[in-house]
Amino acid sequence: MGRRGLLVVALAALVVLAAGCGGGAETTVREALIETISPADAADLIAAAPAGLVVLDVRTPDEFAAGHVAGAVNLDFYAPTFSIDLTALDAEVPYILYCRSGNRSADAREMMRSFGFLEVHEIAGGINAWVEAGLPVETP
Repeated sequence: MGRRGLLVVALAALVVLAAGCGGGAETTVREALIETISPADAADLIAAAPAGLVVLDVRTPDEFAAGHVAGAVNLDFYAPTFSIDLTALDAEVPYILYCRSGNRSADAREMMRSFGFLEVHEIAGGINAWVEAGLPVETP
């Protein structure tokens, strides 16, 4: 067998080996859903409560205490450990994210995107828009 024949056999063997390496298991890669939604759409999503949903308030603890979306978790955007605390969260579960007006949450949303979070819904206009839409807030 000539050099060309050996090359063809070697390539064929590589193709067969590569096909067998997957073990027959298929891997599904989920496309990230990172978006900004209206307060009304956020309220509907909270009411539907998909598995593991976390409502994440990135305001200061004082702002949070003044009133927040029911069931929200507070993670202070201005804390020196914010990015570390954010990476400690489960990137596989869905999040509804907000701040006061949308500035901090927009930055947090992009951080979450870069950290590989799969589903983040930022409330357009933050808690201000939530309240203006007549949606309820709670205090501790």
